[in-house]
Amino acid sequence: MTAAEPLRPDLARELIARATQSAARRAKRLRNQLDAVQLGQDRHADHADAKVMRRVLAEHDWPGHRLVGAEAARAAWSLALHADDDADFQRAATTLLERAVQDGDARVQHWAHLYDRTLVNSGRPQEFGTQRVLTTSGVELCPVRAPDSLDQRRASIGLSPIATSLETVRCRFAHDHQAGDSSTVVLAEVA
Repeated sequence: MTAAEPLRPDLARELIARATQSAARRAKRLRNQLDAVQLGQDRHADHADAKVMRRVLAEHDWPGHRLVGAEAARAAWSLALHADDDADFQRAATTLLERAVQDGDARVQHWAHLYDRTLVNSGRPQEFGTQRVLTTSGVELCPVRAPDSLDQRRASIGLSPIATSLETVRCRFAHDHQAGDSSTVVLAEVA
């Protein structure tokens, strides 16, 4: 991975702006600060973000560090990660992100998160334990394949042990989550 000027700073700015706006929308959703109209607008914005990402992937494959820089590559990952209403897009993005990782142009942790998200969204157990659910009773880990070897798989890609990671996420969201809130939100640990 390189710290050089990205090849497409214009695309980098667009991805960062979209991901920043998306994160702000998710924060409001998480805190139940949106009315029905705003929720509809929020879903429309998520679809628009996925459409932009589809265009980017079609034109450039995965927008990695060389093309857009580390910050914008992270933004692209975040947009793909949260495109939960478009399973085909998420699977395609996972494949392209994996290729970018193999080329040294993206973070393996980002691929692991997106891969886990596609598994969880398709009703299968995740591989690396990156996906959690925030419920009224707290943060819970989504089902994991072969839990006894989870920490070894996590270590192989540079993620902390699952107990440490869960504690961090639980502490971070404990003060944000209202006791009477009945929403369920899928969470991904920060990569």
